[in-house]
Amino acid sequence: MSPDLPPLRPSLNFAPELLLRAQAVRVVFFDVDGVLTDGGLYFSEAGETLKRFHTLDGHGIKLLQRAGITPAVITGRDSLALRRRLEALGVVHVRYGTEDKRPAAEAILDTLGLAWSDAAAMGDDWPDLPMLRRAALACAPASAHPEVLAVSHHITQRAPGMGAVRELCDVLLVASGVYGRELEAASR
Repeated sequence: MSPDLPPLRPSLNFAPELLLRAQAVRVVFFDVDGVLTDGGLYFSEAGETLKRFHTLDGHGIKLLQRAGITPAVITGRDSLALRRRLEALGVVHVRYGTEDKRPAAEAILDTLGLAWSDAAAMGDDWPDLPMLRRAALACAPASAHPEVLAVSHHITQRAPGMGAVRELCDVLLVASGVYGRELEAASR
């Protein structure tokens, strides 16, 4: 750190009960459309599905991995754009084209030797409800379906595909005690 710069102090504040709920999380299940993306489906003239991802979300996922929290993606769709993005982020635990998300999540939990009490989930619509209802921490973007909002412990201020995933990542990083260290390292 430069001698003329004071230490950078975190400016984020989350409710203590949210942070307590997030402390045990070791894996996070993310939906894609309406969570990692804005929920719009874009098709090229050739019929290729196009997706827009936000760099804030990607960096948050990388920070989770550095903190020892495993990101996992379970999505009802599949596309080359999504596969490339998740590969670039180093996300290993992915299930594509999966409408029944609970068994897919449970298979990942089994692989990792974890339980629902170790999991967070972020979704926006009914197919995500089985994961959200079982996870220790359920999260949704504010634009999610009302039934998803009703079961969520945290509703993001950031929009889907515009940093909502990063907001959940920040909650988990603060709860795990590594947020300040990562912030300080990034600001040197």
